[in-house]
Amino acid sequence: MSNISSITHFLLLPFAGTWELQLWHFWLFLGISLAAPVGNGLIITSTTCDQHLHTPRYFFLLSLSLLHLGCISTTVPKSMANSLWDTRPISYTACAAPIFFFLFFLIAEFYFLTLVSYDHYVAICKPLHYGSLLGSRACVHMAAAAWGTGFLSALLHTANTFSLPLCGGNAVEQFFCEIPQILKLSRSHSYLREVGLFVIVVCVTFGCFVFIVGSYVQIFRAVLRIPSEQGHRKAFSTCLPPLAMLSLFVSTSAFAYLKPPSISFPSLDLGVSVLYSVVPPAVNPLICSLRNQEL
Repeated sequence: MSNISSITHFLLLPFAGTWELQLWHFWLFLGISLAAPVGNGLIITSTTCDQHLHTPRYFFLLSLSLLHLGCISTTVPKSMANSLWDTRPISYTACAAPIFFFLFFLIAEFYFLTLVSYDHYVAICKPLHYGSLLGSRACVHMAAAAWGTGFLSALLHTANTFSLPLCGGNAVEQFFCEIPQILKLSRSHSYLREVGLFVIVVCVTFGCFVFIVGSYVQIFRAVLRIPSEQGHRKAFSTCLPPLAMLSLFVSTSAFAYLKPPSISFPSLDLGVSVLYSVVPPAVNPLICSLRNQEL
């Protein structure tokens, strides 16, 4: 029997067990869902309209803002509706589509964070070669690779996950549909196929992470050699905020996707998922501020 005929809908996990706390969750997410589009929209508008910001750095920040808008739009609205109307069901199709788009945005976001670290590295450590290493064509190719890799990875993971027999019920222990939670519903050893795909993605991601860490190590070494204290402040104000966002994003998403199924506490899973799916889009305008132009 196919998944569609055996499971027609899933039940999402509510944020709280009382109506009053559900309303608090609704108003909190409403504020975030309003702040994130406004802040990221300002970055997109400023980067698009200001000719002085048509540089590789702001091209990557523009892409990050678009990804953050997509990320929050796939998780927050349904959760808000569930809290407001005190409902839990979500249809099979309405669960599969957000999984694909969220994973697409999540993977592409990590690759763009890698490109941002490369941009910072070239700007500080190889400033005389910035124009040749980060020309328009090179930036377009790198961005296309990030978007394309995210799309293909999300497509493979989503198709493979929903091809598994789901016979462990339909209760998803998360406020939005997510692959680790869907895999818990599969009682078949076929889920090892998805684990194999994850291993490949983890290896590529780990390589990007090593590249990012190595880039910032070289950046900090170069910054410490700058005799000007003002130069120190400008460089650190440029590099530390995205590094902080990267640390939060990588640590929480890695915990959510790589932890063993036996380590599962609904409240912990909820908190961690908020940190990598809701917080980055909301704070992105603050972290990726236009102060980068000081560099």
